[in-house]
Amino acid sequence: MSSVKQRLGGMLSQLPLFLGLVLLWALLWGKFSWLNLVTGAVFAAVVSVVFYLPAVQLSGRINLWRTAWLFGKLIFDIVRASVDVSWLALGPGYTPSNAIVAVHLRTRSDLILTWTAVATSIVPGSIVVDIERVDSTLYLHVINMHDAAETDAFRARVLATERRIVMAFGSAEDVERVCRVRGEENRVVDAPGSPGPHSRPDLAHPAESSDPQHSDPQNGAQP
Repeated sequence: MSSVKQRLGGMLSQLPLFLGLVLLWALLWGKFSWLNLVTGAVFAAVVSVVFYLPAVQLSGRINLWRTAWLFGKLIFDIVRASVDVSWLALGPGYTPSNAIVAVHLRTRSDLILTWTAVATSIVPGSIVVDIERVDSTLYLHVINMHDAAETDAFRARVLATERRIVMAFGSAEDVERVCRVRGEENRVVDAPGSPGPHSRPDLAHPAESSDPQHSDPQNGAQP
């Protein structure tokens, strides 16, 4: 009896993802009709069976205010970054200075990891090039990075995005972990002679350049 309840609970927990696939199918066709919904359900079932992956653990909670703030801030970041990138592309005297920056996330949730990677990649100027699922580390190619201070500031922005996602619809465990780690980082920053809260200079590596003399391995950016 318990196994039946576990299966039923697992199916119910995956229902939002199943409905999301049906919605995606209808959006691709550009029309909501009974035929599209039925074929979308068949499509979602086939994808779920043929391309089976471990079940995504949903938190079961959502904060509407935090969710609205998350998407509002994301839209603002996209617009602002678009203007910045356009200015870099059109402005005179711009010298490419890119870096591969590693950001170690606070949570261990696959869903939060995915959302953070997507939210960071859709903002112009940065894109995820690799992910370490074991320790929840994102590796991102970022433009216009000149020194360690700028890479630290970028890490802080990614971690702020992760925190907004967790506060919007992360689990209670994720919320507790993010708040606890953030408090520990703040205490470290307040300590005399301590580095920045997100300073991990060993994880910032210069992007490949055709001229190795123009790279700066110390700060993870190319001048």
